[in-house]
Amino acid sequence: MTNILSVIVGLLFIVALVQITRVSELLAKLKGKDVNEVTDQDNTSQGILFLLIGGGFIVFVIWQMLEWNHLLLPPASSVHGEEIDGLMQFTMGLILIVFFILTPILFFFAFKYRGKKERKAYFYPHNNKLEIIWTVVPTIVLTGVIIYGLRTWDRAMNVDTSSSTVVEVYSEQFKWTARLSGPDNKLGATDFRLVDSKNVLGLNMDDESSLDDKISREVHLVVGKPVLLKFRSKDVIHSAFLPHFRVQMNCVPGLSTQFAFTPTQTTKEMKLQEGEDFEYVLLCNKICGSAHYNMQMKFIVETQEEYDEWEASQKKISDKLLTQITE
Repeated sequence: MTNILSVIVGLLFIVALVQITRVSELLAKLKGKDVNEVTDQDNTSQGILFLLIGGGFIVFVIWQMLEWNHLLLPPASSVHGEEIDGLMQFTMGLILIVFFILTPILFFFAFKYRGKKERKAYFYPHNNKLEIIWTVVPTIVLTGVIIYGLRTWDRAMNVDTSSSTVVEVYSEQFKWTARLSGPDNKLGATDFRLVDSKNVLGLNMDDESSLDDKISREVHLVVGKPVLLKFRSKDVIHSAFLPHFRVQMNCVPGLSTQFAFTPTQTTKEMKLQEGEDFEYVLLCNKICGSAHYNMQMKFIVETQEEYDEWEASQKKISDKLLTQITE
């Protein structure tokens, strides 16, 4: 309700300004003045108004930063996530420095060099020094930002996965299914032609690596231990998004994608920081249908001992299929 009232008040304010402008024009005509003539007084009043608008705009930007900062990404809980946040902070800091230097100058110069009858415009066709400065300086700065970004990207994407725990995340409208790689840390082969009501992931049970795989509706990870997530999709393109881990990867039908990372904080530690209701949650960041909002799966980060206890309680896929066939 407050938002609606704010919009209405804003619209009424605009209407009032328009009406005041019209009344001013009518009064000028009644006094015999040419409303199309721009006087020094007009330029001064418009310049002052421009300064006030500029000042208000800068204050509004600062207020937004203070008011809505908490709606940015949550604290990073992965090794590469901290590096990405560092890149983000560096880039935003650079942007804000330029913004808070150049924006006041822009508004001030518009007022300082406003039109006056006795003032003539100075024709300044070219200056080699200025051309070099405003070409070379931005080039050096942007090159540095690009190199920093590429190095961060390289460290995030090209990691050694030889010791990573392998987990597959299978997407379909409108749910996620996790497949654990088992003791051999190898996922079994799959074939979409094998998908049916019992073999929902299309596993090839002739592949020995499939026998110890396990299916779960939630993913458990060990804190400080690298994990390699492999993504597949059954139907449409989904986008796996884990905001706290700074992980996002498209799940494409007919194509396997992957992302590796190392979690740095357990779920229990995050609960102490963010509250008892906190959970690491996998979301779909691609509008994939009517129940897109409902695609969520819990990720739990815990100690090695807690993980071992949980994994031991999970049945192998081969045992589940055997039970279904027997039934």
